[in-house]
Amino acid sequence: MPYAAAAAFAALIVLVLVGFLTFVTYNEIVALRQRIDKAWANIDVALRQRFDELPNLVVAVRGVMGFEQDVLTEVTRLRNAYSAEVPVAQQAATSEATSQAVRQLFATVENYPSLKSAANVLALQAEIQRLEDVIADRRELYNDSVARYNTRIRQVPAVLLAGLFGWTPRAFFTATDAPRGGVPVVLSEPDAAPSVAIR
Repeated sequence: MPYAAAAAFAALIVLVLVGFLTFVTYNEIVALRQRIDKAWANIDVALRQRFDELPNLVVAVRGVMGFEQDVLTEVTRLRNAYSAEVPVAQQAATSEATSQAVRQLFATVENYPSLKSAANVLALQAEIQRLEDVIADRRELYNDSVARYNTRIRQVPAVLLAGLFGWTPRAFFTATDAPRGGVPVVLSEPDAAPSVAIR
C-alpha cells in the first residue's frame, strides 16, 4: 500500500512537472512569435512608406532623364510588384531588387546636374535613403527574432511540442550580397560625350 501511494505521488509530480514545462514553453514560443510578427509589421510600415515615395521620385526625375527610361521603368515595375500578401521570402526578394533599382536610379541622377541640385529631388532622395536604412535596421531585428524562434522550437522541450502546436520555422528576410555603396552604371546619351562609369 505505501508503494502504491508513493507511485501515485511520483506520477502526480511528473504530471505537474510536464504540465508546467508545457505551459512555460508554450508561453515562451507565443512571445517569440509575437516578436516576429511585430518586427515584420515594422518592416511592412517602412516598405509601404517607400512604396508611397517612389512614384514621387520617378515623377520628379522623369522629364529630365529622358534617356534613362529603363531605370525609371524598373523602379516603377518593382514598386508595382510589392504586395504585403505574398510570403516573406518573396517580399524580401522584391524589396532587395527595389533597393538595388533605387541605388541605380540615385547613381543615374548623379549624371544630371539640374536634378542633383533640385530641392524636391534632394528631399525625396534623402527620404528614400532614410527608408532604406530603416528597412535594413528592421530587417536585422526581424531576422534576429526569427533566429531565436527557429532555434527555440528545435530545442527540448519545445521540439517535442512543435508538432502538437504546429510550430514551424519562419523564413528570414534575406538580402543578397549586393554592394552597399553606389551601383556601377554606364550612362550614354545619343550625340553626347563618351560614356562614364559612376560609382
